[in-house]
Amino acid sequence: MFMSPEKGATLAREIVEILGKTPTVETVLCPPAVTLTAVADELRETEIWLGAQNIHWENEGAYTGEVSATMLAGWCDYVIIGHSERRQYFSESDENVNRKVKAALAHGLKPIVCVGENLPENEAGRTGEVVTRQVNAVFSGLSEGEALRTVVAYEPVWAIGSGRAATPSGANSVCAAHVRAPLRALFGGGVAEVVRVQYGGSVKPDNIAEFMAEPDIDGALIGGASLSAESFCAIVRSAG
Repeated sequence: MFMSPEKGATLAREIVEILGKTPTVETVLCPPAVTLTAVADELRETEIWLGAQNIHWENEGAYTGEVSATMLAGWCDYVIIGHSERRQYFSESDENVNRKVKAALAHGLKPIVCVGENLPENEAGRTGEVVTRQVNAVFSGLSEGEALRTVVAYEPVWAIGSGRAATPSGANSVCAAHVRAPLRALFGGGVAEVVRVQYGGSVKPDNIAEFMAEPDIDGALIGGASLSAESFCAIVRSAG
């Protein structure tokens, strides 16, 4: 929840100027809902994708302040669902995350679905249990084709905005054993290997290369570092 539409558009313009219209890796910008239109204007005629930060699971109705997938369909490409801050501050359950994923897929949006444990769960040795449960819940009732249209972001809650990133090998182990393994059990090895898995949590220009070197990490979900065009673009370039 940063920046007005004007400032968000300026940031997007700076990113396009630095990366060019054809960045070296697939790049998605996910601004707040009120800034989507302004950023979309800046991304027109580029190969940088546009995503939202959240949706409601219903198409329409008496849900004041919410944004539905039908409102975003046709001009947004991605949507973040189940971000740890949504789970923590707005009590989003695994069931509601699953409903949002299905709504996004039904209207042509690609969900970037977040999973991850908090600090007490991590310290109690429950990382695997928590992440596996979340992955199974997220993909409940989905077909193989729908699963292939998703991105999973492993974001340990204790690492977000704390400056304490998980170790690359530790993050990779979670992605392999508790993201890809449940996907393999649900859909088979083909889906588990193809679905893109990201890491999120205090990713910076000076550590992105280490995460990208890990075999089960395909990309990154960038938070605070994305508020600076120079920082964000340095991460994109290092990931390429």
